[in-house]
Parts: sequence; structure tokens; C-alpha cells
Amino acid sequence: MLATIRRALGQTPGIACRRLSTVVASAPEHARLAGEALPGVYRTSAPLVGSDGSEAIPVAFAGARPVYLQLSSLIRPQENEDPSDELVELDPHVFAHPIRRDILHLCAVHHLDCQRQGSANTKTRGEVRGSGHKIRPQKGSGRARLGDGQSPMLRGGGVAFGPKPRDFATKLNRKVIQMGMRVALSARLKEHSLGVVRSLEWPGHRTSELQRRIEELGWKRTLFVTGQEEIPDGLRRAGSNLHGVDIVTAEELNVYNTLKWPRLVLDLQAVEWFERALGRPSSVAPREYRL
Repeated sequence: MLATIRRALGQTPGIACRRLSTVVASAPEHARLAGEALPGVYRTSAPLVGSDGSEAIPVAFAGARPVYLQLSSLIRPQENEDPSDELVELDPHVFAHPIRRDILHLCAVHHLDCQRQGSANTKTRGEVRGSGHKIRPQKGSGRARLGDGQSPMLRGGGVAFGPKPRDFATKLNRKVIQMGMRVALSARLKEHSLGVVRSLEWPGHRTSELQRRIEELGWKRTLFVTGQEEIPDGLRRAGSNLHGVDIVTAEELNVYNTLKWPRLVLDLQAVEWFERALGRPSSVAPREYRL
């Protein structure tokens, strides 16, 4: 993996690396990246993900360059620590996918269709309360023919061809939804609105402290995504009633919410989850992931 980084950075010798779930480069090399426009390398001012010591995930694209982003921290760093001095390597198959507006539209419409209740209900002439007695004789009155009082032509009668309870959900292939997630994450990355932090663990439970920290980082209207099975307790208690902030797990995230929120902040485990679930078949774990 060290050789891969050296090739991506133009055969630069002596890059300080350590294996997280993704590869992280040191600050001097990041400074060089900021001044050069290398193909396949995105630069952003938004914070991004770190790691937990597990093995690095291989690059999936054949011939594609890795994607490097700055690492940030939700918790205030120590005096001698600066997360922005590090780079994190992302799978280009997941975070550098070609933008497909048609796929995003299909996924958004599919999600909204599945959210519709479909509970509208009207009564037909057979369900309206009333007598079935014929209003007037068929002939002889000189007026129009009428049946009972439940006729749709009369006020108080039934509704002809009115709505009935139905399911508005539409079908969309699983692989299309997976491609939609790749496109949505890649679009967020190209718009510089994707952030990654080492962890979403928050010490304490006071909402005011979390709000001050979010204002310092400029993360208003942000969706936090964790790769854990449950939302960290500290962040859930502090941010549950915070306006403009929401927290979900990686398994709960969908294409619609990825596009709806102006900023997306992932933790390291969320990045690993997406790289396993959306990566190339060679890097996908045996377990089946549902989006």
C-alpha cells in the first residue's frame, strides 16, 4: 500500500504512513498535495474519516488513482494534535464514481414512492349509508331517470372511481440502489460537502457543548453517519434535540437523505461499511448488505 501511495504522489520517497482502516499520510505530504492538481486526488476543506487499526482496504478500480481527503475530529483535539495534518485514502470505486443524475432521480423517486401512505379512501354507492328505495318512477314524471339516493350523480351519494387504499411502492433493482449510493457519496465528495472523522463518540450529554463545537466546525445542517450498529450514546443524547442535526447508522442511510442534507459526516467505521457493501466483488465481504 505504501508503494501505491508513492505512485499516486509521483514517486515521492519517505511518506510517513500507518495502517488504519485506510492509509493516512503525514502533514508535509498533504501540503504538497494542496499545491498540485493530481488526477484522481480531491482536495476539500471539509473534515473526513480516520481508522481503528484494521487492515487497509485495497483500491478497487483497475488503474484508478486513490482518493485522498483530510482527516478531522468532532472532539476538540489536544494542543499537540492536528487531525488536518493527516490524509485518508478512500476507495475510488465508491467515492469517485461517475455522476449519474438519472440514477439519483430513480433512487429518490423510489424512496419517496415507498414513503407514501396510500390511505386515501372514498365510499362507493354500495358503501354509502341510505335506503335503496327508488326515488321516483322510471316513467311518467317527465324528469330524468334516477335510482336510489346513493347514486354518484346526487349530492350525498357515493363517489365514482374515487381513490381506495393502495400501495404506491415501486420496485427498483438492488444494484441500481447500490450504484445510487456510490453516485451520491461521490457527488458529496466533489461538492466538498463530505466530512470524515475518526470517531463520533462524544463525551458528555449537554446539547449546548455539542452545538458550540458544531458551530466552530461550520457543520450546520449536517447528517452524521456512524458505522456502528447503534448510535453512540453521548452523541445521541446531546444531539437528539439539536436543530439542523441528525444521526443515523450507515445501514439506515439512503440516497434520498444523502442528497437532502447539505453536509454528510462519516466516521471511520461508516467508511469501512460502505467500502465493504459497495466495493468491487473482490473486496465485498461474504455477508449480504441491504441498503
